[in-house]
Amino acid sequence: MQNLQMQLLQLLQEDCRLPLEKLATMTGATMEEVAAAIEKMEDDGVILRYSPVINWDKTDRERVEAMIEVRVTPQRDQGFDAIAKRVYRFDEVKSVYLMSGAYDLLLLVEAHTLKELAYFVHTKLSTLEHVTGTATHFVLKRYKSDGVIFEGKNDDKRLVVTA
Repeated sequence: MQNLQMQLLQLLQEDCRLPLEKLATMTGATMEEVAAAIEKMEDDGVILRYSPVINWDKTDRERVEAMIEVRVTPQRDQGFDAIAKRVYRFDEVKSVYLMSGAYDLLLLVEAHTLKELAYFVHTKLSTLEHVTGTATHFVLKRYKSDGVIFEGKNDDKRLVVTA
């Protein structure tokens, strides 16, 4: 991957709202080069979506989040991919990771209520073939997500680029 693309990815990850003009200034490239690099990364599936980090605790939205450790039996010729594919299709599942250690998959799940989340675990997830066990950990408070600190001031630590 080119240096410009890596610079753009880092900048966009910090703030996906940066205009092309500012990205060009920060990278030392032209606006046309920046636009072409971003378009290529979108076409290649490197950039999948632009998404804000939201502190839902400061809204009226009611929701329950949990991280679920899942132990599974891998399938012949498919390993963990087939079961991961079945799991990530559920609406409640926001993220799925293949892990090393005591469990195989880590899920970040979300539901409106504790009852809905419990229903998901015992009716949908635990009953899947090849799932041998789960352990659910509820998120009580979020302090930092995607590099953003939720309490206090999150100062910009980037250096000013001058030409």
